Amino acid sequence: MMFMPKIIGFVCNWSLPVGVDIASSSSIHGYPKIRIVRVMCIGIIDPSIVLETFAKGADGVLVIGCHPPDCHYIEGNLQAERKIKMLKKLISRTGLEPARLRLDWAYASEIERFTKIISDFRNQVTALGQSPLAGERPDTDILMNIKAAKAATEDFRLRLLVGREIELTEKKNMFGEKMSQGEFDKMIDIAIETVYLRNKIYLFVKNGPLSIRELSKRLNLDPRVVLHHMVVMKQEGLVAVSEVKGTTPLYSALGEARC
Repeated sequence: MMFMPKIIGFVCNWSLPVGVDIASSSSIHGYPKIRIVRVMCIGIIDPSIVLETFAKGADGVLVIGCHPPDCHYIEGNLQAERKIKMLKKLISRTGLEPARLRLDWAYASEIERFTKIISDFRNQVTALGQSPLAGERPDTDILMNIKAAKAATEDFRLRLLVGREIELTEKKNMFGEKMSQGEFDKMIDIAIETVYLRNKIYLFVKNGPLSIRELSKRLNLDPRVVLHHMVVMKQEGLVAVSEVKGTTPLYSALGEARC
């Protein structure tokens, strides 16, 4: 039997063609395996919702908004573009293919373009195959990584940085300087990696006390790198030494992670 991917589409209210009945998605040129969620603007889509959608077993997530620079809410589509860019970088660290997430543009009058976007994405996801998080036995390692990525998207510092990309790269500061796109991308990459790793560490120690050496093996990282993150997390009150075996401290989670 041919694999039919389960695709969730978040579509801007102003991009959804009038002829598309979201209550009966089979009206989209005979293709029944996409569920459309209408939103007033794709700029309001929370990145954590996208990752939760993958965690629930979706094979692909499609986001469709108005063509830039047009937006009924000024720059909601540009905000969404920055969020998707960040999400793809996070997803690439989880073991899930970033190609399972796509952002595209369409006007409500472009029914043929709208249909083609869905068809092309369907073919793309079909080629990737079923998500490792779908079915009765999801990949537990990837699922944990997705949970760490979701927690990372909820970190206010990462959200603030993503939201300030245009301000930092296109506007000069009080000294007449501005950051190059390359400099910003490097900074956001470091921030994404840091927040993601700390949330992953938190999830590990939440399941039971672990030593730095045990964590380094699970994360495939130098113990010194893990220790650095642990020191910061300890200072922020996220973890604590719960016991000592011999001379080895074991760490456990405290509170809720906001790394």
